[in-house]
Amino acid sequence: MSDELKKDVGDNLDTEEVLQGEGDAQEALNTEEQEETAEPIAGSEESEGEEAAESKADKKAAKKKQKADKKQDALKEKIEELEDRVKRQMAEFDNFRKRTEKEKTAMFETGAKSVIEKILPVVDNFERGLATVPEEEKNSPFAEGMEMIYKQLISELEKMEVKPIPAVGEEFNPEFHNAVMQVESEEYESGVIAQELQKGYTYRDSVVRHSMVAVVS
Repeated sequence: MSDELKKDVGDNLDTEEVLQGEGDAQEALNTEEQEETAEPIAGSEESEGEEAAESKADKKAAKKKQKADKKQDALKEKIEELEDRVKRQMAEFDNFRKRTEKEKTAMFETGAKSVIEKILPVVDNFERGLATVPEEEKNSPFAEGMEMIYKQLISELEKMEVKPIPAVGEEFNPEFHNAVMQVESEEYESGVIAQELQKGYTYRDSVVRHSMVAVVS
């Protein structure tokens, strides 16, 4: 082979090697660019996935909190309803207790008045009987015994808050007195009670029996 031919072959080989080297370098550069491009895309997908997961978790937590708040509000409303019901029942019971006590007191007073009304005629008879005892027999054992029984009876009535209604010398009061006649009097003024025909009594400031009286005209 001639020197010129060898030279041409060598030049060709060198050119091919250079071209091949340039191709390898370009391919490596393209590969690096692809890898660099691929990495941000992968990172972006990863970031979007994390954000989506976080958003889902936030929504779940918010939904859970909303559910808990709703449940708490329902329980609070139920407690308020029960408290209101208890207060109403307590008020009703208190009213029932007061009403029962009032009715009980009224029934007791009605029963007591009924018994007192039946005892008063006995007191009247004692007074009439003692008034007819002659002066010389007032110290006799019988008269003294009757007097003691009468005083004991009056004492027990006073303990029950039964009191006689003042009459003679008092101004006529229709709430306590029952005028059955009018009389003339030089001692008392007009409208004043001059005589008591039947004694009246009160029980705890309530009239059991009105006094029967004669009023000055």
